Amino acid sequence: MTDAWHPLIAETEFPADGKLAAKLGGWFVLVAKTDGGFHAVNDRCTHQAALLSGGRIRRGAVMCPLHGARFELASGKCIGGAYRDLRLFPVRVTDGMIEVCVPVAPPTMEELPVGI
Repeated sequence: MTDAWHPLIAETEFPADGKLAAKLGGWFVLVAKTDGGFHAVNDRCTHQAALLSGGRIRRGAVMCPLHGARFELASGKCIGGAYRDLRLFPVRVTDGMIEVCVPVAPPTMEELPVGI
């Protein structure tokens, strides 16, 4: 098995500000709710490795709080800068519980936020 599903939170308890940071299976994950549903990305800016969960979410994108790089949550695509796209994780809602699927293998140093 290369990936594993992890329960995160009941859909009814998801924060009103539309985002939740969690550590699942060793991975730092940012889950966001947009008009398009729930999206999960690696909680690490590909520019300076800062936690994206400290940034604001607008129009389906998250902005890095460190340098302002913006990433589309549905695709992970960098839309505000010339940086690598974010790693996406599958999300599903099962019996009212939001679940995220992350690799069983731990993240590499290049996939971890700085200072963690």
